[in-house]
Amino acid sequence: MSKATDPTPTSASRRGRKPGKGIAKPTRTEQVHAALRQAIIEQQLTPGARLPEDMIGDSFGTSRTIAREALLRLSVEGLVDLLPNRGAFVANPSLNEGRDVFVVRRGLERTVVQQLCGQLDPSQIAELRSMLEQEELAASRDDREAIRLAGEFHLRLAQMTENKLLIRYLTETVSRCSLVLTVYGRPHSVDCGIDEHRQIIEALIAGDGPLAADLMEDHIEQVAGRALLETRKPASLQDVLAQYAKTMG
Repeated sequence: MSKATDPTPTSASRRGRKPGKGIAKPTRTEQVHAALRQAIIEQQLTPGARLPEDMIGDSFGTSRTIAREALLRLSVEGLVDLLPNRGAFVANPSLNEGRDVFVVRRGLERTVVQQLCGQLDPSQIAELRSMLEQEELAASRDDREAIRLAGEFHLRLAQMTENKLLIRYLTETVSRCSLVLTVYGRPHSVDCGIDEHRQIIEALIAGDGPLAADLMEDHIEQVAGRALLETRKPASLQDVLAQYAKTMG
């Protein structure tokens, strides 16, 4: 993922890369926020799941105040609902709300590729192709990793525009789309998604703006088309939090 304007932790940093000089170490609030956000995006915390502050604090070895601050940040992003006198819950979008989110996402993603078309430098092209290789490897061994990488591909494209508002809005929209797919999605077709990503990259390299925009819109429609009226059995909250607590230093 991006280096400078990325509002979320990069995959490299999650694997333990030490921050360079001048880069502040994330606070505990930022770490808990990032871990919870990733658990939601990776569809490990399902929509409607209750998120007790005390359980989050115990799982991550932090105070309830830090847990509360992390949940507040997630609520601003639309990933968590804070209900008076009831507590925090993973946001649970309706199918109509999900359709609205994908409409917005199609417009944002078309704008991204239109800005990038014919503008990618060799290092960016190499990076995008490397991301495709990572997606292909993950597709055969780890569905959770494949889901994360698929989302990071879209966020990385947005980051390459260096448009801060576009990055912010697309980050929130992609996250909300993940929630929709958690509730209504059929099993993710990773191979299909990888092939669509490859076609988008080649159109960007070729400088064919209309084609790149149409390919991206078709791709988002395919993602949205995976939504079905079916639900999934949620995993234990404690088990999910324990997985993400292990990633925190």
